[in-house]
Amino acid sequence: MDYGKLFEKAVVVSFSVSLFWKIIRHMWNSMNVEKEPVKVLVTGAAGKIGYALLPMIARGVMLGPDQPVIIHMLDIKEAAEDLNGVKMELIDGAFPLLRGVMATTDVVEACRDVNIAVMLGGMPRKEGMERKDVMSRNVSIYKAQASALEQHAADDCKVLVVANPANTNALVLKEFAPSIPEKNITCLTRLDHNRALGQIAEKLKVRVSDVKNVIIWGNHSSTQYPDVNHATVATSSGERSVRDVIANDKWLNTEFITTVQQRGAAIIKARKLSSALSAASAACDHIHDWVLGTQKGAWVSMGVCSDGSYGIQPGLIYSFPVTCENGEWSIVRELKIDEFSRAKMDATANELIEEKSLVYSCLG
Repeated sequence: MDYGKLFEKAVVVSFSVSLFWKIIRHMWNSMNVEKEPVKVLVTGAAGKIGYALLPMIARGVMLGPDQPVIIHMLDIKEAAEDLNGVKMELIDGAFPLLRGVMATTDVVEACRDVNIAVMLGGMPRKEGMERKDVMSRNVSIYKAQASALEQHAADDCKVLVVANPANTNALVLKEFAPSIPEKNITCLTRLDHNRALGQIAEKLKVRVSDVKNVIIWGNHSSTQYPDVNHATVATSSGERSVRDVIANDKWLNTEFITTVQQRGAAIIKARKLSSALSAASAACDHIHDWVLGTQKGAWVSMGVCSDGSYGIQPGLIYSFPVTCENGEWSIVRELKIDEFSRAKMDATANELIEEKSLVYSCLG
């Protein structure tokens, strides 16, 4: 027996095993390196939606359970004390993912280096106010915030406008922040999308997760078109068309649509307050799917800049069905549109065109 060769083999094997475990440890340590914190701006943060949304962000609901966050909160000077109280509560929440929190009334400071901006702040329409008055005040607000985001936010900043009129506020932001890519400016119609899912699930007495691919077309207003023509529901015999399973076109074409369109007003009537919890949850869903991707075979509704798809005027911020992958959204193409849907889609588009004209009249 050649003990020399045997010794050499033993040395080689020992070295190989040692190297193997070093590689494994390196890979393990690499996998456990903490991600860089994402900076998230929330405007109007002292309000009711902000109060519901902020702990969701800090807990990882928006960006995932392994993504640290730094939260920038912005509000008007009159709300500074309330804002500081929210900051104290976030600190007291001892959220493991929260790496820092800023409370400020300075828009430049708030926008500095943010990766995600959730725009809750805006001027709501109050009793006695004309539509043009509301639009004029919001143009002023979003013009200033657009400038601050364009100059101070991260280059890849993703923007979600929630404050109403959401589509047109997003349009103003797009117009006054031309260096921010159009694809990075969106508005919230996920709340309406989720409301539609909820109504279908209630009607069919199934889990809401069993229903997918409803669509909200158009404006986040009472002209929006909740469309179930492509929606499906999971059944014991596989996925089936929602329209076929419900088998009640009259309900789907009337009561279902108006219930979703007027759900916000119904909540105000019931609570004497506007939607906050559901709006915050929808904002989380919107950003979550945009950043982390939609589920395979499913789409969601987002207010995005129209590229002319489905005959919608290019440049409008209009709600379409979209899929998301690698931080990018894409409009779902070539869905069949019947005459009923075409009329509804055009009606809500026309309202957005009117709002756009009103905005330009406010600019003088």
